[in-house]
Amino acid sequence: MSARRIVASQKFRSPDPIAANPLEGTAPPDFERSLAELEAIVDKLEAGDLSLDESLKQFERGVQLTRVCQSALKQAEHKVEILMRKSGTNDFEAAPFDAGDDQDD
Repeated sequence: MSARRIVASQKFRSPDPIAANPLEGTAPPDFERSLAELEAIVDKLEAGDLSLDESLKQFERGVQLTRVCQSALKQAEHKVEILMRKSGTNDFEAAPFDAGDDQDD
């Protein structure tokens, strides 16, 4: 592999806050696992049964997981844009996410 390719491939990697997390000694989780863990943390925090120290730790972990999820979504959006351009579809326009559209109410 040429030096140019190595530099180019490293240029597009985003820093992974999960990999630097001392609480997590394994490889970074995928989007679905990150989201599931984030939902579990929200449930714990909403229950209000944690100590202040544990609440802060869980909150910090939640922020890290949020960043991982946002990064994964940005990468997926970027891939979709590339695929749309390659297919000749130029009318791709990102629309803002409306959480109300995903409600089961």
